[in-house]
Amino acid sequence: MLPFHIHTGVAAPLDRPNIDTDQIIPKQFLKRIERTGFGEFLFYDWRYTASHEPESSFVLNQTRYEGATILVAGRNFGCGSSREHAPWALLDYGFRAIIAPSFADIFANNCMKNGMVPVVLGEREVAELMRRAQTIENYQVTVDLERTMVEGARGFSASFEIDGFRRDCLMEGLDDIGLTLQDEPYISAYEARRARWRAAVY
Repeated sequence: MLPFHIHTGVAAPLDRPNIDTDQIIPKQFLKRIERTGFGEFLFYDWRYTASHEPESSFVLNQTRYEGATILVAGRNFGCGSSREHAPWALLDYGFRAIIAPSFADIFANNCMKNGMVPVVLGEREVAELMRRAQTIENYQVTVDLERTMVEGARGFSASFEIDGFRRDCLMEGLDDIGLTLQDEPYISAYEARRARWRAAVY
């Protein structure tokens, strides 16, 4: 996965609480076996009308938020089922970080295992970021994982907390497979010994 150190991008405000994983990526789009290709279906029921035309009022369909890479959302983001397709869809769309007052635990862990940072800030801080993203054209936000800081134009600054192990993995670009492969020499040595043992036994 891509390492994450410091990322600056346009912030898109999605001012809704309790956004569940079925809204992030509806169940009918879970048939793919790859991790890619889900971005076009992100928030599908909100992005498109019943006749599959873009819903002009939805934030991601507005020209000013085109290319946004940071999502600012309401509390309890990613609740519902534990489908890993939800962070896949967000990442495939182009988001690298999500800022919210709280996240569902499994969703937050799935984000970090895929190289996306779930940033928890206070309700007031998120509301202020939301207000700025809604009222200031092309509002840019920086998520600095090295300093665990969120900074925005016109003086916004807030610190956040993140598990140290997960922070290191994000900065090194290590998912679970990458972590395992760090011990590849030991794994190979064990497999070589095991092969000799099996040959002696059988």
